[in-house]
Amino acid sequence: MNEVFHNSTFLSEKYARVRLMFYDEARFGRISDVAYCWCAKGFRPVVPSLCVREYMYAFGAVDPICGDNSFIVAPACNTGWTNAFFDVVSHQFPNDYIVMVGDNASWHKSKGLILPDNMELMYIPAYTPEMNPTEQVWDEIREKNFKNRFFETLEKVSKKLCDALHDVPKTLIKSLCNRNWINESI
Repeated sequence: MNEVFHNSTFLSEKYARVRLMFYDEARFGRISDVAYCWCAKGFRPVVPSLCVREYMYAFGAVDPICGDNSFIVAPACNTGWTNAFFDVVSHQFPNDYIVMVGDNASWHKSKGLILPDNMELMYIPAYTPEMNPTEQVWDEIREKNFKNRFFETLEKVSKKLCDALHDVPKTLIKSLCNRNWINESI
């Protein structure tokens, strides 16, 4: 990878820039996420609860420096969907060489991974979710869109998740995901 960062001929001939992105997946489903909430004094809120094990998965990549992002919603979390996600990110940023940083999930290192030509993978240490800024995006989406909510169908979960991911502004990504250690490493 060092040759990519240090070989300006490679960049000028083939790619406009090197883009650092962090990626991760998250599960969203019909199991209610009951949480504290504000209400009028003397009033006890009633929050519906459901325990149905049906899930959708969000795949996301964020550029913590400029706030660019890419998300897909999928019915499963595996190597095939990871390949599909990488393809989406690659096509979204075709002029960039993308260094994708992820955790050590088994499907992130699968022999079945097919990386686009403009992408390479790096990994954070195992069991360090605090090092992956994408985790903060999932927390924000859960807090604003899924706490104390009841979803009658998996399709409604998927719709809510797609709406939430579509509305994530670059400014929010930058404020949630930018870290001093990331800026210093670039």
